[in-house]
Amino acid sequence: TYVYHCATAISYGMEEQKTKLNYVQFLLPGAILLAALIISGTLFFTRGQSGEKGTAQLGGGTPQEQGKPVDIKINSDDHVLGDKDAKVTIVEYADFRCPFCERFYTQAEKQLITDYVNTGKARLIFRNFAFLGQQSVWASEAAECANEQGKYWEYYNWLFGNQAPESDLNYYSKANLTKYAGQVGGLDAAQFTSCLNSDKYAKRVADDLASGKAVGVTGTPTVFINGQKIV
Repeated sequence: TYVYHCATAISYGMEEQKTKLNYVQFLLPGAILLAALIISGTLFFTRGQSGEKGTAQLGGGTPQEQGKPVDIKINSDDHVLGDKDAKVTIVEYADFRCPFCERFYTQAEKQLITDYVNTGKARLIFRNFAFLGQQSVWASEAAECANEQGKYWEYYNWLFGNQAPESDLNYYSKANLTKYAGQVGGLDAAQFTSCLNSDKYAKRVADDLASGKAVGVTGTPTVFINGQKIV
């Protein structure tokens, strides 16, 4: 089971990167199975313990080496998809420009949402880990500006559904990110433009990055299922 770091794609030569992308094509869907196993194990553990708070300690073995679960504090302003009272909390740290995050979004996350979030078993929380440069920060800020108008997940889906090559920095300019907002129905263009140009959410994006580093995130995508880290 394999979701590869964006950092590796940056560090290695083009030939090795191509090889790793080929591996990801075959192996990334296994993230669905691993996540399903962990979610199922967590649901089994928490059955009958609905009044208990905190992180569930998973028992038994899975295809992943088990480490100690991390206690991730959920904030009132977190972006939450699904039932807020779900037994399982999935926290994802990702960069909108990361090609492996896009693959995870397309090949694993959508099915996790269908099978677990939409059925009330789990909730998904997305946090910005905008570490691939200023354009990544602007993309995250743009999503926060969309959230201001109740369209966070719609803009989130547009960014991952229309991702440009990591080398195309102009694609994520503020002007273009404002233009893309027009593809999301119901967004007031003037309000969005004013929000993005003001860097209103720069601190929010920086705080997400800091919170990820504090719990050991070093590359994207990194997912925590009830505190259990999957890289």
